[in-house]
Amino acid sequence: MPERHRPMVLAVDDDPHVLRAIRRDLSRHYQDRYRVVAVDSPLAGLQLLETVRQRGEEPALLIADQRMPEMTGVDFLARSLEMFPRARRVLLTAYADTNAAIDAINRVRLDHYLVKPWEPPQERLYPVLDELLEDWQRSYLPPYDGIRVVGHRFAPATHRVRDLLTRLHQPFRFEDADESSVPGPLPAVLLSDGKVLSRPSNGDLVDALGLRGTEPRQHYDLAIVGGGPAGLAASVYGASEGLSTLLVESYVPGGQAGTSSRIENYLGFPAGVSGAELIRRAVAQARRFGAEVLAPADATSLRTSGRARVLTLADGREISASTVLLSPGLRYNRLEAEGAERFEGAGIYYGATTSETASCIGRHVFIVGGANSAGQAAVHFAKHAGQVSLVIRGDRLDKGMSQYLVDEITATGNIDVRLNTEIAATDGNEQLERVTLLNTLDGSTSHSDAEYVFTFIGARPNTEWLAGPVAMDSRGFILTGPDIPGDTAWDLPRQPFLLETSVPGVFAAGDARANSMKRIASSAGEGAMAVALVHRYRADS
Repeated sequence: MPERHRPMVLAVDDDPHVLRAIRRDLSRHYQDRYRVVAVDSPLAGLQLLETVRQRGEEPALLIADQRMPEMTGVDFLARSLEMFPRARRVLLTAYADTNAAIDAINRVRLDHYLVKPWEPPQERLYPVLDELLEDWQRSYLPPYDGIRVVGHRFAPATHRVRDLLTRLHQPFRFEDADESSVPGPLPAVLLSDGKVLSRPSNGDLVDALGLRGTEPRQHYDLAIVGGGPAGLAASVYGASEGLSTLLVESYVPGGQAGTSSRIENYLGFPAGVSGAELIRRAVAQARRFGAEVLAPADATSLRTSGRARVLTLADGREISASTVLLSPGLRYNRLEAEGAERFEGAGIYYGATTSETASCIGRHVFIVGGANSAGQAAVHFAKHAGQVSLVIRGDRLDKGMSQYLVDEITATGNIDVRLNTEIAATDGNEQLERVTLLNTLDGSTSHSDAEYVFTFIGARPNTEWLAGPVAMDSRGFILTGPDIPGDTAWDLPRQPFLLETSVPGVFAAGDARANSMKRIASSAGEGAMAVALVHRYRADS
């Protein structure tokens, strides 16, 4: 990386011995990629950060000792948060200061705390900082020579391309069509090698980026349909336990969980984790064990052929497997408001499309829904938007939302909660401009300017393609185990396993399974459990 492009790693400590040690260890490991700077006072550190900001640069990592006379390390990191909210933050502590470090996780978005001494650094320092810096690099935008997207900002086709690239973890720069001279149909994607894709399909874009993956083989031990938490967990456990495993995903692995801006109650992440990051790790883990991922690829039917289960894809290919796990997930219900359909992708979005976050800076954003996903989106957009209105049909915020989110929403000044309220109508020209709000208690209406509405209302299972052999309830959720009706054809002497569908050897897990818990952790648990049942099925067959 050229000198001018090396982001800064800043260490602040008033103890000369500790400062010398941290400078030495940081320089040994990071000097070739980062500009390592060490200062002996927090005020000097703040002055340096101000200089960095004036240059238009950005630090990657800030490390501060908790006990310093001018100000504590937590106070220094809090001040730095105002200037560089994306920088990663680490607090150096003694054992006596660990409570202060834990409290700082929420106050200053602390990413980690290190107890002194950190010897040996190869075990206690570098693994922690490597992970933080890798995470920071994924959102860092150095001088640009990468993918460019040119299109009309509020065109649904432009939104589709931007969302796909975001979900694929592909950094890109958006350029409004009115300010660009790119010829041909829009949106256009300009790749770093000079290739131009005009109005590309999802498959065209994935292929051009070289992300399609390997061509699937003829037969697998386990084929999984749906790349949400359940499907990814099954991929990890199936592949790690020796099963040839294929994951088929219609869009990008992650499902609804992948769009969550921040998940704060998932086990093992005390500072929270974005859905995109959680899914990225899961995909990498599955691939490390040998699972194959085919995406985007739509499954259109499932049939039995002797002892095999055969999936047919939208392009006509067929995939044979000894067992199949169905984890197709859910999709949000459409907003039932007058005129809403015309603004889908042009102001009305389903789920927290992080590709639109930058466009919402300083604007008024509406979030529709009363469950955790809506609450997470409200907290996320409140960090960028001028005002966030959370629109809920119910009469209480805590009726469908975890208490930690209720507390965070209540404490956030630019979030207003509108209970007993629905969006009744939408209006605008080429993009959403206004909404009409209906008070469900007295029938009164009010109007508000609105450019961005993100909806999280209800959910339908992605199971229309399964109509036929797999038993489902009236809403399309897949029935398994004891929930399968007694009059369903079943040709084995035993009863279906707990997560087995009405077709022997075909299992279901996650949100699309009837009576499942709609939580990320429970979906991942079901995916792992399904693999154990796959082993039992194979042993009996």
